[in-house]
Amino acid sequence: MIRRAARIFVALAGVLLVGSCSGSDAGDRRVTEGRDWHWDKTAGVTEAAAFMNVAVPEGATQAKGAVQVNPQEDVYLLSFVTSGKNAEDIAHDLHSEHPLKARKKDFAPEGERFGHFGLPEPQTLKSVRSAGVCPPCVKDARRKNVQWIDIYVQAVGAGQARVYLQAF
Repeated sequence: MIRRAARIFVALAGVLLVGSCSGSDAGDRRVTEGRDWHWDKTAGVTEAAAFMNVAVPEGATQAKGAVQVNPQEDVYLLSFVTSGKNAEDIAHDLHSEHPLKARKKDFAPEGERFGHFGLPEPQTLKSVRSAGVCPPCVKDARRKNVQWIDIYVQAVGAGQARVYLQAF
C-alpha cells in the first residue's frame, strides 16, 4: 500500500514539475507526432527569402514569411501574390527537373504550415500546380544549404498568382 502511494506521489510530482516548467510561450510550442516545434517570432519574409535565395518580386502583395523551428531541421515558408509570369520565372529559377504540374488532390498536407498565415494549405487546392527540387542534386550552388524546396502556384485571377514556397 505504501509503495503504491509512493508511485502515485512520484507520478503526480512529475506531472506538476513538467507543468510548472512550461514557459510563457507555451501557446507557440506544439508537440506533433512526438516532435516539439515552434514558430520563430523574429523571422519573417526577409529570413525565409534569404534562406531560399528567392527574391520577392517588386510589386508583389500579401507577402508573408515564417520559420518553423524543429528539432531536426527548420522549415522556411514564404507566400506572396505576383504576376503569373513572375511566378513562372521563380519556378524556373529553382531548376527543378520537372516543370510545374497539376497534382491530384488525393494526399494530405504535412501539417498546417501555411495555416499560420491564415492561408489554405496549397496541397488542398484544386487549381494549384507544383514542383519540387533538391538544390544540391541539381548543383544549384546558390542554395547549397537548402535540402528541398516545394513551390506551389495558384492562379488567383486577373493574371495574378499566389506563390507558396516551403523549404528545409
